[in-house]
Amino acid sequence: MINRINREPRRASADHKKSLRLLEARDLLAARPYSAQELAQVLGVDKRTALRYLLEDLQAIEVARRGRSPQYQLLQGHELSPVEALVTHSALRMLYHHTPGYEPTYLSALKKLARRLPMPAQELALKSTEDLERRSLRHQDEGMAMATVAEAWFKRQVIEFDYLKPGGSGRPRKNLLEVYFLEVARTNLGMYVIGHERGYHHALRTYKLSRMRRVRTLGEPGAYTIPKDFDPRDYLSNAWGVVGSSGGKPVEVRLLIRPEAAYRIEEGGYPNLHIASRLPDGGLEVCITVGTTSDNFPLELLSWVQSWGARVEVLEPESLRSRWLQEARAVAALGDKD
Repeated sequence: MINRINREPRRASADHKKSLRLLEARDLLAARPYSAQELAQVLGVDKRTALRYLLEDLQAIEVARRGRSPQYQLLQGHELSPVEALVTHSALRMLYHHTPGYEPTYLSALKKLARRLPMPAQELALKSTEDLERRSLRHQDEGMAMATVAEAWFKRQVIEFDYLKPGGSGRPRKNLLEVYFLEVARTNLGMYVIGHERGYHHALRTYKLSRMRRVRTLGEPGAYTIPKDFDPRDYLSNAWGVVGSSGGKPVEVRLLIRPEAAYRIEEGGYPNLHIASRLPDGGLEVCITVGTTSDNFPLELLSWVQSWGARVEVLEPESLRSRWLQEARAVAALGDKD
């Protein structure tokens, strides 16, 4: 009786591993043909087992031959059109650049998307996911936080976490958050969590995922309802990064764009920016409505302006112009020391 009981968990574990291998094999075969030997190498099984998966479990059919080796595939998979493939490729590239940390399910999802792509995009995308797996092992805590936040969002479950605000007191503050939305910032490709903080602020707030510590769920699923009038497009309408409406009041910023940078502004892609006038020398005067921090300062825009060096000049508001000039002079002073 004891031996029988001991065998049950082992059998269940083996069945689970087989199920995972079959799911992976199905995704592979939906993308392109594989021989039994190729499939065996990817799944980490022997050739006979891979052949049994192909013919018995998945009922794949032979579609080609490479030398003497039959190639098998599942033909019921939906083939992406060129435009669909390009959209998938673009999404994968963005996800590759902003992957927040190691989380096995996240990487598995990326591989599934990659395997839907036609060659050669599929092969290159899979190489990228292998690189992410090595790179992300250094950031396991952030990956686990992402998994917890995602689960809480879909289940509408409150999360509790410690958050260390840059430039704050230096001590982390505990937060209770109803997750409404996750956003990838256009400026740094970081992931941000937006929701109603009900422990201290009692308002909509934005948190950078990488700064959230000791994230855990509280209570039961379905603990809150996302308001019908919450629209992330409205909330982020004044966001240059992701501050949006969670800081102070939006402010209008006026900038002078030198001729050598005007072409990039003309190409577009900047939220809430409109060209006020075109100057005789080819430069531009532009106005931008942008969100601010709790002290009504457009901090997110400052770093973008600074990235242009002397090619962009701040005209208004005076608070931003003063800060911009102060930091520019500080940088120039460093050069004077040499």
